[in-house]
Amino acid sequence: MQTDTDGLPPERRRWAILALAVAIAMAVMDSSIANVALPAIAADLRVSPSEAILVVNAYQIAIVCSLLPLASLGELVGHERVYRTGLALFVVASCFCAMADSLTWLTLSRIVQGFGAAGLMSVNTALLRFIYPQSRLGQGVGINALVVALSSVTGPSVAAGILSIAHWPWIFAVNIPVGLLAFLLAWRFLPQTPRARRRFDAASALLSAATFGMTMTAFEQFTHGAPAWRGSLLLAGGIIAGILLVRRQSGRPAPLLPVDLLRIPVFSLSVATSICSFAAQMLAFVALPFFLQHSLGRTQVETGLLMTPWPLVLIVMSPLAGRLSDRIPAGLLGGIGLIVMATGLALLATLPAAPTAIDIGWRTALCGMGFGLFQSPNNRALLSAAPRERSGGASGMLSTARLLGQTTGATLAALTLRLAGENGAAVALSVAACIAGAAAVISFTRLAGRRPGAA
Repeated sequence: MQTDTDGLPPERRRWAILALAVAIAMAVMDSSIANVALPAIAADLRVSPSEAILVVNAYQIAIVCSLLPLASLGELVGHERVYRTGLALFVVASCFCAMADSLTWLTLSRIVQGFGAAGLMSVNTALLRFIYPQSRLGQGVGINALVVALSSVTGPSVAAGILSIAHWPWIFAVNIPVGLLAFLLAWRFLPQTPRARRRFDAASALLSAATFGMTMTAFEQFTHGAPAWRGSLLLAGGIIAGILLVRRQSGRPAPLLPVDLLRIPVFSLSVATSICSFAAQMLAFVALPFFLQHSLGRTQVETGLLMTPWPLVLIVMSPLAGRLSDRIPAGLLGGIGLIVMATGLALLATLPAAPTAIDIGWRTALCGMGFGLFQSPNNRALLSAAPRERSGGASGMLSTARLLGQTTGATLAALTLRLAGENGAAVALSVAACIAGAAAVISFTRLAGRRPGAA
């Protein structure tokens, strides 16, 4: 059993990180890959575009409902078991997605696929603590952040490439051979992790699913202009379930909802920083196309090219920032990165009336540089702040914070675009800059009272 703090031998470590990278790339990519195929899916299954959105929402909601329960289960049965089971479920569900001949079948298959993806995301970063030695954990986190960033950016491009030569079921069928390869690597090279001696709290798992499921669904309702009473009712239900969950979890030694970890200042501040930063990023990603096309008169192709510097610079910065985080405090790196990101967003919001491509490009690159400098150190600080035996709870909370931030950002973008009229996109970018600035303040707060060697 893998219990030492030195990680895996270098050769096995490389194969293990490849297993994680291939599987997590599929799970992240499938969050966006179906978006491009929605028109074809709607036409083929004879449903409206609004109904076809269920294909995307079902996957996301299934993930956020099951992240924390599966992270807790990983501490009990082993992170590698949850990972392999999630990967197998993901591959089987992808097969059913590819064979779906109705919206109901496809939606149900996407829900199951989301549960499989949650099995991967919930313990992915926890496994890094058993693959890498503590002194090089930042390097592993940086590689993981690079894979996640690259996958989220290339998802639509991969989907477009597949759809240019094949029918929409192939965007799901392609997961089958890739997933089988990842499963073989995971079976052979992932380390066995320690098991905790406690029972799984099924009641808390249900309350957790209700809390995040109803809250996420409420945000989706607000975003798509559903009746206010419906979203408000769901949000109220989520809040009530959350209160019951917190009350049930308080005082437990290793709660499913990691309230014990949230009492650790560095951990809770890192979670708050993550939520705010991902909210700012998603707000910008939603607002920028409207800003570039409606306000600045750019074409769709030009918009895609002008947004490209953001992910390109992010891809370069993530592994570099991961290495730096092994030597420089995350509070400092993250704070500087978020200030850079906030500056880039503010400069985009205040662009002159007729900017050149260079004027826009270097500003979007600045945003990517800032986010890349923040993400890996923040993830490392969050993981390192938790005791090793609570790596599952920390990993689940890391993914949950990201999804909560992205959902909040998308909701704020939709509301801002609807309420602010013609200037909605510029206002949204300004709001994103303010949120990134607030995240920078939270990040710098982690430096107060920092012990030598702490994150």
